[in-house]
Amino acid sequence: MIRIKRAYEPVARGDGRRVLVERLWPRGMKKSALHAYAWMKDVAPSTELRQWYGHRPERWPEFRRRSRKELEANERAWSPLLAASAHRTVTLLYAARDELHNSAVVLRDYLERKAAKRVHRRS
Repeated sequence: MIRIKRAYEPVARGDGRRVLVERLWPRGMKKSALHAYAWMKDVAPSTELRQWYGHRPERWPEFRRRSRKELEANERAWSPLLAASAHRTVTLLYAARDELHNSAVVLRDYLERKAAKRVHRRS
């Protein structure tokens, strides 16, 4: 199971393995307060893509497309998340204020599609 959560929200029992999936550390957050298992910068969008997007909602569809393209080219970065999510809950932590339009949403959806394809191939 893959969940997403703002890094600033408190730790919850059901979070499972908490992984920060941002290229930049969340502003004002102490490392000890995050309680993250890992910081996986390489699954986050490139600096160029993140800066281009700038959290502008009108760019969301194109941001999602470009983010998926970057993920496709970087299986080594996201495959450990997919493997872990097959056995336990993985919570992707993000810093953006917008809960609906952020890179963790794209990553979660991408990983869920990959997981569904793996299950379908085994059937």
